[in-house]
Amino acid sequence: MTTARIFIVAFLLLNAVASPVQQVVLSSDNDAEMAGWLDPRLNGGRFLDFTTPTHGEPLNVIISGLSDPYVLTEDGLHEYAKSIGFSEECLGLHYGTLHYADLGDGDGRKAQEYLARQYYFPVWGTCWESLAGGNHFRAWKQSGSKANSGAWFLGVSKEEDSRKHHKIAPNGYNMGRDWLVDHAVSGSRWRDKSWKADVVWRTDLLTPGSEGVNHGIAQDGRVAVLTVRRQ
Repeated sequence: MTTARIFIVAFLLLNAVASPVQQVVLSSDNDAEMAGWLDPRLNGGRFLDFTTPTHGEPLNVIISGLSDPYVLTEDGLHEYAKSIGFSEECLGLHYGTLHYADLGDGDGRKAQEYLARQYYFPVWGTCWESLAGGNHFRAWKQSGSKANSGAWFLGVSKEEDSRKHHKIAPNGYNMGRDWLVDHAVSGSRWRDKSWKADVVWRTDLLTPGSEGVNHGIAQDGRVAVLTVRRQ
């Protein structure tokens, strides 16, 4: 190897060590393709939504872009949500504040695209959740120009009843997430479609605790990455 080539190789190695974040960003497109989603933090996003200008609720479930293509559509997510015990809001009316999230996909902070509530029984099932409390989730799709993975990022939680103004239940972020994951992994069906999810748990995406978290409710820092497959 010539002296010039040795110098070039040494320079590239030193640059890689000195700029680890840049190296991650440069490989992020390939990472997103392999994993089915891109870490929002690589492009200035975060794993807390924006409930207020400073505080948010954890994005604690990801439906990977490697999932059944139909589930990655808006209609498909609605049907999949019904299969695991959720449905649209009571009488199709939205209650509460819109949440925003930055998924690091180039779209900046965008409003929730779907809010689903636990569906207790066939008639007015989500209306009961609005009164009695239960599990619900908000969803955003990672579909911008910087990260078009197609993955859904969900903020899942369990809330208390209307007498307590739908505040998140103690430990509600962990409880809501675990309830959804249990139903997804167990397998589900809606009409003529059946699904079953694989889950990978990540502990390196959210910081455990209550710092910056809405209502000051601590969460355990675990994020469930689901790959939903058609059966």
